[in-house]
Formats: sequence, C-alpha cells, structure tokens
Amino acid sequence: MIIRALYTGISGIRTNQTAIDVTADNISNVNTIGYRGYSTEFASLYEQSIDTAARSSSSSIGAGVRVQTTNMTQFTGSKILTDRNTDLSINGDGWFGVTNDASTQFTRAGNFKFDVNSDLVTDDGFFVLGTKAGNINDGTLTSVVDDVLLGDVNTQEKLRFPKTLTFPPEPTTTTDFFGNLGLEDTPRSLSSTVVDPQNNKNNLQLVFNKSAVQVAPGIQWDVVATTKSADGVTLYDTQTGLLNFDEDGALLSDTLGTINNNGTDININLGAKYEGITSTNSKISGSSSVNGTIGGDLIGYEINRNAEVIATFTNGAQSSVGKIALYHFPNDAGLSRINGVKFEKSSNSGDAIFYKNAAGENILGATVNNFNLENSNIKLETALTELIILQRSYDANSKTISAANEMMQKALQMDA
Repeated sequence: MIIRALYTGISGIRTNQTAIDVTADNISNVNTIGYRGYSTEFASLYEQSIDTAARSSSSSIGAGVRVQTTNMTQFTGSKILTDRNTDLSINGDGWFGVTNDASTQFTRAGNFKFDVNSDLVTDDGFFVLGTKAGNINDGTLTSVVDDVLLGDVNTQEKLRFPKTLTFPPEPTTTTDFFGNLGLEDTPRSLSSTVVDPQNNKNNLQLVFNKSAVQVAPGIQWDVVATTKSADGVTLYDTQTGLLNFDEDGALLSDTLGTINNNGTDININLGAKYEGITSTNSKISGSSSVNGTIGGDLIGYEINRNAEVIATFTNGAQSSVGKIALYHFPNDAGLSRINGVKFEKSSNSGDAIFYKNAAGENILGATVNNFNLENSNIKLETALTELIILQRSYDANSKTISAANEMMQKALQMDA
C-alpha cells in the first residue's frame, strides 16, 4: 500500500505539472492575437476492485492518473477594433491559410499587411493564401471585377500583387443629351466631357440653331457637333444634323449620328419624343451623361468585409484583384499544433475543404470583419481559477508522497 501511495502521488505530481504548464501557457498568451487555448484531460491508471462489508456496494483503489490528452479550446475569442483594413477576424468557423513555402499552415490570427513588394503577408512573413482575379497583365488592369469566386481548395496561391498598376482609359462611346431648346430663334449650346483612347478629357459640344426653313406643323432645328481638346486648340471632328419635332415639341427624328473623338467614334443620343431633347414653350435646360472612364494609377490595396483584395486608383475607380480563402476542416480539434496561433492539418483533422453555395460555387462559409482582430480565446479569470485548483492538487499529491515516505520510515524502524 505504501508503494501504491508513492506511485499515486508521483503520477499526480507529473500530470498536474503538465496541466499547470498548459494553463500557464494559456495565461501567458491571453493577449496573443488568434491564440487557441488548450485544456488538459486526465485518465485513471489501473484500478483494482476491493470488497466491502456491504455487498450491495463496491469500491476500487487506483494507482494514480495520467494525461489522457490536451484539447483545443474552440470557442471564438473577443474582438478588437483596429485602424487597419488589413486586420481581419472571422465570425464563425474557418481558418486563414498561410505559407512560408516549406509548409501550409492555418491560423485565426488575421493581422495581415501589404509589405514593400505589395504581397499580403502575416507579421512574421508568411504569405496569405487565396484566389487571384486574373485581371492583371503586365502591370495593367484588364477588367473590373466586383467579386472573385474562390478556386479549388488545392489551387490557392500566394496573394502577391504588382507595386505599380495602371487602370487603362475606357474611351467614351455613347453620350446622352437631355434638355429643352425652347421656341425662340436663339442659338442653344450643350456640351459634355468625353474621354479619348489616349486618356485625354476632351469636349463634345452641340450648337443648335432653328432651321431657316420651317415645315409645318412641326419644328426643325439644325445642330452642329464638334469634338475638341480640353483647351480648345485641337479640333478632332465636326458633324451636322437636323432635328425634327412635332407641333407639341416632341422629337420625331434626328440625323446626327456619330462623331470621332481622337480615334473613337461616339454615338450621340438625343432621345425620342419627350425623353431627351425637346422644343417646347417651357424653361430652357440641358444636361448630359456619358460612359467611359479616365485612366488612373494605383493608389494602394485594401481588404473589404468580403475578404476581397481591392485595388484603388487615382481616377476613383476600384476593382477586386483577389480573395482571401477561408479553410474548413471536418475536425478542427484534430489539427496539429505548431504553436498557439498556427496549426497544420493531420490525419485526425482531415483535409481542408471549402464550403459551397446552392450553385456549387466555393464560398467563404463565414463572414469576415476588417478593421477587426480576434483576440486569444482564453478567459483570464477562468484560467487563473484552474491554475489555483491544479496547484492545490499538486500540493495534495506532494503531501501524499511525504506521508507515504513517513510511513515507510516508521515501518523500517519497526523492523529494526
């Protein structure tokens, strides 16, 4: 019995020391971003049944305890507001994927940044994984993308982007004019700013004069359209046309078609009936709308709430160029721990998967907050309470050893 008591005390000290180390590690990381805490589970060693006087009950005596396992604490940590759009937190299940080329690891710590090379990385230099939009070619944005669909889980790549990126000009191809010319025989003028293929802002002007010969019962106006450089020095094209209105001022037809804008033809749309240009006895007015966009240079990259990497340009345009992936596992607790923040897949966790929507498209499977980080999921007050309990258990097992030692000494003295 004395030897059994010694074994029991020793096993208790060893297992409690392991649990104390785990809890102390949790406490030391209570403010570590994305930290996942661990708890310790114990199991009894061999137990032997003993008979009691009351046959209706039974008892057993064991040989101590051992550490059964350490389990990941999986609930979400508290959120911390930040001032960086590259700081991300996950609402719900999911892991960010990061790599250092040697291995792919998974983390809840979303304190990312764009480094000097415009690569999206962690604070310790791991590359963040995701899907690129495929709309960048030789430093030029080839198309505007609103939302990037995640590729296959095994095709995710480092989110690396060019330091310099150009948003090409989109020349104006259509100009819509609206307004009322009135009934007086007075010249009217409408103009619009249009973009040419060389990324210049030019001026498209329409000058209306009432036709010298009027054919009743309608009203006729002559129009001269010109395209010029913004300073008015260079004339690119001149076109003329005739507008025919009915007796109520609704536009029936016009012969003004397209006009060249330094290499691009612009369709001049004057509308029809009362939608566009009219000639009625009411207030003179005029406005226009155009398509096309002036080109721009990259201002920088940022991340939105959909985990999209957004490129912003000097012309005010924006486009998604990539999307951060969120990985999911059949068994998160089975991930192999590298440290409290990074993990690797294992046979217990299963392979990483992407969630899918009803259309079969890969989706994040959780919402992401920018300007937000997930703190450690350790509650300090709970961890300190556990530490006190473990320390007292450690002391109790230490006293068990002391008591067994005293009993052994007395037994030896009795034999002597």
